[in-house]
Amino acid sequence: MGAPAAAQNLTVAAASDLQAALPVIASQFERDTGQRVTLTFGSSGNFFTQIQNGAPFDVFLSADSDYPRRLEQAGLAERGSLAQYATGRLVLWTRTDSGVDVRGGLGVLSEARVRKIAIANPAHAPYGRAAVAALRQAGIYERVEAKLVFGENISQAAQFVESGNADAGILALSLALGPTLRSVGAYVEIPSTLHPPIEQAAVVLAASKQKPLARQFVAALTQPEAARILRTFGFAPPLAAAR
Repeated sequence: MGAPAAAQNLTVAAASDLQAALPVIASQFERDTGQRVTLTFGSSGNFFTQIQNGAPFDVFLSADSDYPRRLEQAGLAERGSLAQYATGRLVLWTRTDSGVDVRGGLGVLSEARVRKIAIANPAHAPYGRAAVAALRQAGIYERVEAKLVFGENISQAAQFVESGNADAGILALSLALGPTLRSVGAYVEIPSTLHPPIEQAAVVLAASKQKPLARQFVAALTQPEAARILRTFGFAPPLAAAR
């Protein structure tokens, strides 16, 4: 009898809005395959730059489809491996003890009691760009621009509001439904008509030494069980699947 194959360690760079949902999916994948998955969370734009500079990840899960597509075009991701796995949703969130009534929607951000508004840095975070677009579309960006404080990623923006260092935040619904924020705050969903769709995509990286396993992981993201988990954490289906 031959020796059992050694477990591989798949390294996954993932957008911060997946912090609650992805560990559940990865654990299921580990049980199904017997392989280990290491998750690293951060902003999609920072990961994009790190991958361009040779960061040794196997899979990249972005909060948009643009960064993975650009990696594919540059030969840094496997051609044909890009898969849209979800559509992100934006919410306006605040602590329940903040005195800010988010039920009024984005307009409440103009109130004097709201001194700081946390969003992800739009320079490299898709949720930050969507937040700015929503504020512009709502016609209040110029009134609240001076109040904006930027998190390095959407998770850090959430920490700013959760800690009281910001009065409100424009966050991912997935984080609002996660264990950290769910019990201490209130949110209202921001209409998707106010911002471009947050189409989230995964890709297998060209530098991966275990491409078959990486492809298997990306494929698992589009299966019914992963879709169910993502839906539980507030993600909408990929637009391609919804059409």
